[in-house]
Amino acid sequence: MRAGPAPLFDQTGSALRAGRLLFAMVTMALSLLSATAAQSQSSRITEVTSPGGIKAWLVHDTTLPLIAVEFAFLGGASQDGKDLPGLANLTASLLDEGAGGLDAHAFQSALADHAVELHFDAGRDEIRGSLRTLSENRETAFDLLRLAVTEPRFDTEAVERIRASQLAMLRRRSTEPNALANDRWFALAFPNHPYGRPVDGTLETVARISRDDIAGFAKRAIARSNLRVAVVGDISAEELGKRLDAVFGILPATATLVPVPHVEPQKIGTVDVIPLDVPQSVVVMGTGGLERRDPDFIPAFVLNHILGGSAFSSRLFKEVREARGLAYSVYSYQVALGHTGLWFAGTATKNERAGESIAIITDEFRKILKDGPSQTELDEAKSYLMGSYALRFDTSSKVAGQLLQIQLDELGIDYVDRRNALIAAVTLDDLKHVAARLATARDALVVVVGKPAGLGG
Repeated sequence: MRAGPAPLFDQTGSALRAGRLLFAMVTMALSLLSATAAQSQSSRITEVTSPGGIKAWLVHDTTLPLIAVEFAFLGGASQDGKDLPGLANLTASLLDEGAGGLDAHAFQSALADHAVELHFDAGRDEIRGSLRTLSENRETAFDLLRLAVTEPRFDTEAVERIRASQLAMLRRRSTEPNALANDRWFALAFPNHPYGRPVDGTLETVARISRDDIAGFAKRAIARSNLRVAVVGDISAEELGKRLDAVFGILPATATLVPVPHVEPQKIGTVDVIPLDVPQSVVVMGTGGLERRDPDFIPAFVLNHILGGSAFSSRLFKEVREARGLAYSVYSYQVALGHTGLWFAGTATKNERAGESIAIITDEFRKILKDGPSQTELDEAKSYLMGSYALRFDTSSKVAGQLLQIQLDELGIDYVDRRNALIAAVTLDDLKHVAARLATARDALVVVVGKPAGLGG
């Protein structure tokens, strides 16, 4: 995650422009929702190809003078290398800390003075960026974006300041139960694989990352071949094509990425305890799932919603919270990474009842995989999942983000229109079929942080 000083809106003009940007974003969200009711989303999506061959998906909307851009470079933390976890994250955090002729202060001041929002962050499979600007400031906004991705400075002052912030964050995480549980789960599940390394790095690895490491990573990973772009707002296809070439056109044609092998989680069926003197134990349970492009992913998605994906109606909520009062929150969810699919459940409960909670969650996993849900549960799940889909498009940022994710998942430009029909088509037989494929999910790799009674540690 990005760390460092936020833009300083310390001038009246900057504050007014920032207020106008916020108002425009909110109002544009309402206009996009209204348009959706009258016209399918995918019919409003245009695939734009720049004169230089760079592709982007565009939703052209002139209702308000606002442009939102979401983009990603494939690769991310999976390209850190085994000796430098945290490299992609530190690199992403520095891209807007000075570029071209502007040092960090000047670059951030230019963003603030023109009410431009620009952010970067790293995940396991990609580095993401987002840009928000009023149309009147597009020249400055796109030029600052161009500088950030093509001429980042990585000045010593900025590197050391952001490094110090990252190290402080890592020290906080070292006593944060959820962070400890998640990092340990991935380390145990994926030994000797990039997914087993922490995206944020460690105190030791972040401390030794050099400026040359950072500049080398940017040179290898930021290129046109692994770029995906989605844009929403007051910009035509013709103009966007020119902007794409101006911003990204001088990047290297091809990224130099190390292939990441497909992998299945290890240590399934084991329990690992991290002792920590806290009143509650945090429980993370994970097992194998389906990758996003798997044809059975949607039935698995519906099945998970019934198990633990719904905040107040899921089986886990009813059994763990309502029936026994073991925890305030309990959940399950799918994670579809680029090279594996996972299925997680988790909760936080009193130390003396951690073992009981794990047993109940495990039992509910096994029941739904063995017997499946009822027709009523299926109907209610489909109704909710179809009806709530529009909430993913209630701001221009969310629209752009959804379009980017659909590109990353390779689902097709018409997926927005097809998605609810895919949900509606799911039957009990489909759920039985996917349950049979997920048979190994009857067991999980369990990580517990706390002082759980009877679980060791």
